[in-house]
Amino acid sequence: MKRIFKIFMLIGVLVSFASCSEDDHELGRKLDPSELNFSVVQDYSIDAGGNTVILRNNTPETVPVWDYETGISNRAIDTIHYAFAGDYTIQFSAVTDGGIVEAEPIVISVTEDNLNYVNDPLWTMLSGGVGNSKTWLLDVDAEGVSKYFVGPMFFYGTDNGWLEGGEGGCYGDDCWNWSPDLNSIQGWGFSGPADFGEMTFSLEGGPYMTVNHLTLPQYGEQSGTYYLDKDNHTLTTSNATILHDAVYEECVSNWNSLVILSLTEDTMQLGVIRDCDPAMLSFNFISQEYSDNWVPEETGPEEPTLPDGWEDIISQITTTAIEWKLSESNPLDWAGLNGSMLNGWQTPEDYPDWLGTPDPEVYGDFSMIMDSQDNSVIFLTPDGSVTEGTYSINGSGIYSFSVGVPTFTVINWASFSADANNQLRILDISTDASGNISDMWLGAINAEGTEYMAYHLVPNVGNSSGGGGGNEGTDVPFDNSKLVYGDLEGNGNLRLELYNEFGSTFNDPGLNTADLASFESVEVTFTLSGITLNAGAVGSYNASMYYADSDWNPNGNGSAITVNGDGTYTVSYDPGTLVEGVIVFVIDVAGMATDITDLEAVSATVESITVY
Repeated sequence: MKRIFKIFMLIGVLVSFASCSEDDHELGRKLDPSELNFSVVQDYSIDAGGNTVILRNNTPETVPVWDYETGISNRAIDTIHYAFAGDYTIQFSAVTDGGIVEAEPIVISVTEDNLNYVNDPLWTMLSGGVGNSKTWLLDVDAEGVSKYFVGPMFFYGTDNGWLEGGEGGCYGDDCWNWSPDLNSIQGWGFSGPADFGEMTFSLEGGPYMTVNHLTLPQYGEQSGTYYLDKDNHTLTTSNATILHDAVYEECVSNWNSLVILSLTEDTMQLGVIRDCDPAMLSFNFISQEYSDNWVPEETGPEEPTLPDGWEDIISQITTTAIEWKLSESNPLDWAGLNGSMLNGWQTPEDYPDWLGTPDPEVYGDFSMIMDSQDNSVIFLTPDGSVTEGTYSINGSGIYSFSVGVPTFTVINWASFSADANNQLRILDISTDASGNISDMWLGAINAEGTEYMAYHLVPNVGNSSGGGGGNEGTDVPFDNSKLVYGDLEGNGNLRLELYNEFGSTFNDPGLNTADLASFESVEVTFTLSGITLNAGAVGSYNASMYYADSDWNPNGNGSAITVNGDGTYTVSYDPGTLVEGVIVFVIDVAGMATDITDLEAVSATVESITVY
């Protein structure tokens, strides 16, 4: 598979050679076509009809380019198979120091069909089988609906390939995957919803391909051929390109050499190499038949999904009166009917100019004090008025109030208020390490019933008798058999990976990530052994914890400590703000791996993890 990607890069070089003028003397001497030494031989001992053809380039210091109608190759020696009888033109070109030199084309005649070359299940899934054709569509329609994949285009590393082979689809060092939905890449990674046209692969008399590019007029309607290499899981096309959008049109130098990442009866992923910032772009397809017979899942009306036991959580924090305040960082947002925040603002700087910057001086005097013992509620508004009443809450998390919920301005024209029924609905809940609620979003649905105005409330524990707290800390259990450590990034640092969504611990972590749902600081005590005596690292090294929460805010390194070989050490991270969830949780001992002569002699254990 590594060789495949070198071919991709080489064909890009061929394109650049072709763009050079013939009188560019720095390129060197350009061969005359008569100096080209190559052969095209039909092996009748394999196929009586001459279906097997051996291509051989004998011209020294050149790179061959073979266009044999059903595909393209740049191997010095290659064997190709024609499944169908007919006349085929083979064009040989050579890349020389002086540029590309073309030989006179050679026409061969294949006198018999040999359909064994196209009866593999992959050929059948791609084309419908011998005598048939099959039409494919990009998995997104003009309404932005993807029917099988979560989006029409995914991203992989340049060493990814057939996903059912290798090591989970990995055939080298550059292996990764990002599978976004359309909303996550629209505008920069994909052009957006549209009817992109259709793409048909046929085995009706030959491996023919037709494509109708509805969004790329420079391609329009194309007719060409294709070749599927079932062993290497690649697809080569001639005179036609696969359906794609325009965003990376200039970043892909070769749209005709493709990696088959997956192929089933209904779905297909075809990858091309992006040259600028190298990566593999996977275009995701569904068959016309699958699309025509697709039925949307009946999901029922959208509504927020609250965690199991949310009623108990609400009861716990309101066992005695607790005062709720609007968040100083992100007091409001708009939310969809499923409760998800539409903008995801986290800090005052995130808010757009048209809305304004949150100013706690404006709304900071507001509070809502709730007591579950008698279901009483007290609203204190910024103008100093007090409103007292009661509330009830139903099984969907909707608060109903006996008194009118006060209305007041939060930011510019955006106000706090209940909906037309004097109700507020719980949209989301977060808890701290002790299981107590740390914040919640309440929403007032608009008159059209299409979205919520969402208010972010946090408990003001210091001014209430409930809510828990203290500085004793909470221990987070950790399974040391799942600790990953070593020079994990190849940068000379000894890393202890407790959890990393981008590492091997993502699928099998040694801790329960729910234990890191909400806290203010974290402390880890760990032990290193085998370093001084067995591995040769005798110096002093700086060590620190790096932590990133679920939305990368906050994220950063804790204070550095000194590590001197074997011993037990403690590192901490205190960002000065609430941490919610985890993406990366690691400890790095800077430079130690460089000095370790035998990493296998080193052992590491986590003694304790404590959150506060």
